Amino acid sequence: MSKGSISVPVAASVGLGAIIGAGIFVLSGTAIALAGPEALIAFLIVGIVVLLMALQFGELGSIVPNAKGASYSYVYKALGSEMGFVTGILLYFSYATSISVVALGFGAYLSNILGLQASMTAYFALLLIFVLTIVNILGISKAAKTDFVLVLVKLSILIAFIAFAFWIAFVKGPFSASNFSIMPSTSGIGPIFAASVVILFAYSGFQSISTFTSKIKGGGLGAAKAILAAVSISMVVYVIVVFSLMLLAPSSSYKIAADPMSFALNASHAPGYLFIIVDIGALIATASAALAMILSASRIAFQISEDKLLPVLFRSFNKRRDVATNAVLISALIGAVMLFTGNIYIIAAIANFGLIFSYIMSSFSLIHFRRLHMKGAFVSPFYPYVSVVSIVALMLLMYGMPQESLLIGIVSILALIVAYYALREMKEKKVVRIKLFK
Repeated sequence: MSKGSISVPVAASVGLGAIIGAGIFVLSGTAIALAGPEALIAFLIVGIVVLLMALQFGELGSIVPNAKGASYSYVYKALGSEMGFVTGILLYFSYATSISVVALGFGAYLSNILGLQASMTAYFALLLIFVLTIVNILGISKAAKTDFVLVLVKLSILIAFIAFAFWIAFVKGPFSASNFSIMPSTSGIGPIFAASVVILFAYSGFQSISTFTSKIKGGGLGAAKAILAAVSISMVVYVIVVFSLMLLAPSSSYKIAADPMSFALNASHAPGYLFIIVDIGALIATASAALAMILSASRIAFQISEDKLLPVLFRSFNKRRDVATNAVLISALIGAVMLFTGNIYIIAAIANFGLIFSYIMSSFSLIHFRRLHMKGAFVSPFYPYVSVVSIVALMLLMYGMPQESLLIGIVSILALIVAYYALREMKEKKVVRIKLFK
């Protein structure tokens, strides 16, 4: 594949495909269930944090334009193999796990369209993963261009949903302020933190653009533009759609489920044709998100293997199609297995731990590069404040994570450190000793 064959709009659509599919159609209702109307505040707060990260990723992508491993590649280049190994494996499993979250959303909406029981959700999700695995194996260019078309379609459908919500509330009326009532169980800092964990996952798709920076027209600068566009557009769309959901149904009525838009339309007695349009949009959105997640996970695993930190199995690469074949298959398999592990909120939270950790380490990587006076075609404004604020904000978000996912994340880091040094010892590598203080 020729260098620079993917345009900035198409690259941005890959990020939007991952962001909008997972967030609006699957997890927006869960955020409302956790924080009520204050979910709007959480979406804005997390959106700003992610925008700060997008600025840094734009610069990092232009400093390391040939990276295929997103934040893993930046950490590996800046901080070395040990921290790169830990960050890369956590990030890889985050993306592989994310496949199951958005695929479950697809299964829930398809079950709703067909009038089938919720027990069919996981099987439809499994079918989606199988089909999208084949699409990814056909190559990154086809996958990216497919995403571009899907994004245009689902944005049109979202506009139709928003228009209906505003018509119900402000034209047909009357507007019900009680839909936005704050309940004691969903008020305060705790619920906002809990919702923020879900919402951060919803925004995470922007990092998928960083896995094929070298293929974007304009290289690092083009990738920076695509990342900033994807995050900015998604933040605006998120807030409007979440507001629309609460126009259609009381915030207190939302539950942790994978099909919040179907629930909202049902609660507002929407016409049947709108159900079909929105559910089709949800299918398209979740399919494009899963497509981007499989693409990203496979390229991260391939890059880790290229750096000799994963076995040669992950290094199988079809140059003509520009696809890491074995990594695609393994990533899809992990996503399929995770379908049957339980609650969608817990799955998302587990995925989020690796994402948050990778974001924190990416900020430290930018600090390292700047200290060495390395700059790319795009320079992040407000440095170093943008990095410091990001690190503090992300560590606070970890505070709001479910205990199960926090425990799994900490144990994973410890296990990866032990594995790294065990493998290093087997290779009989010399111990590196440095002096931190005088």
